[in-house]
Amino acid sequence: MSADDFIVTPWHVEGDIDYDKLIKKFGTEKISSDILNRIKKTTGEDHFMLRRGIFFSHRELNRILEDYDKGKKFFLYTGRGPSGHTHIGHLVPWVFSKWLQDKFGVNMYFQLTDDEKFYAKPNLTLEETSKFAYENALDFIALGFKPNNTKIIINTKNIQTLYPIAAQVAKKINFSNTKAVFGFTNETNIGMIFYTALQSAPCFIEDKPVLIPLGVDQDPHFRLTRDIAPKIGKQKPALIHNIMIPGLSGPGGKMSASDENGTIYTTDSPNAVKKKINKHAFSGGQTDIEQHRKLGGNPDIDVSYQYLRIFFEPDDNKLKSIYDDYKSGKMLTGELKAILIEKINEFLAIHQEKREKAKDQIEQFIFEN
Repeated sequence: MSADDFIVTPWHVEGDIDYDKLIKKFGTEKISSDILNRIKKTTGEDHFMLRRGIFFSHRELNRILEDYDKGKKFFLYTGRGPSGHTHIGHLVPWVFSKWLQDKFGVNMYFQLTDDEKFYAKPNLTLEETSKFAYENALDFIALGFKPNNTKIIINTKNIQTLYPIAAQVAKKINFSNTKAVFGFTNETNIGMIFYTALQSAPCFIEDKPVLIPLGVDQDPHFRLTRDIAPKIGKQKPALIHNIMIPGLSGPGGKMSASDENGTIYTTDSPNAVKKKINKHAFSGGQTDIEQHRKLGGNPDIDVSYQYLRIFFEPDDNKLKSIYDDYKSGKMLTGELKAILIEKINEFLAIHQEKREKAKDQIEQFIFEN
């Protein structure tokens, strides 16, 4: 695979992604400084993930903001395909969704697609994907959502609500559309072929515009949804995309729930986090200390630095001083890793406590048909 080649689909991400090229390839729009200023003006602050381009691209976000300024509310929708335990990469759109929900005072729907992961993964049973859906829901709730304006939709449990909407969507999508977008073949099971209709359903659960924060790899599903929305008398969903979070062995591709060594799970112990980062985190440092002091490191490819930038160090000044110290050789790779380990373990200590409490709250969050 040459440097120019990368793959981004809902089921497979590989290579070093050039996000400007991906914007062209997917036909999305880069988030402009105008949009950033507009969000800042409306909310009174800007989120560090927006400032740093972690959320970098969108479809019709400007329409949502214009409507909101005119007094028209929207709602939020995001989700997770429960194929394994939650890792820190999954939290990025959820944490950002929480910020949007708080700032705009809107409802939020979180879809757990236990059926899709059952269709997509030959070795997973429906019982297993249901179990993972429950585990993933706990992580979502632990981020501080409230049940009065946040509902969790589990496809196999809420099919009564989803199916009538999905049926309207399915009637307007033909097989050649899905084949073109997803590369389906004669071997693809028909669950996968129908599935986009189900992922579209929460977009139309309220009679309001929807904004979907999501990893850019999920964009193709909603391209189809946007095409058919006017045909069923609905507004096109608006999207805001985050970059892919690299696995520990990074810097390309994305963190995968099935690669235990390359992934920090929300349930990892402090010791497991320390071991994984020290042993597996891709470093931008030099081969030995002397060289590193002389030549400095490369924070732009260093996974520990990237995790700080993407999620774990919201303070721009602190991040800049880490960047400068590492680049100049003043800070060693081991020291950079130690900063990240401390930050992650601080975050997880609180998160795991809230995750435990979420077990008593989950029923309040489940959408009632």
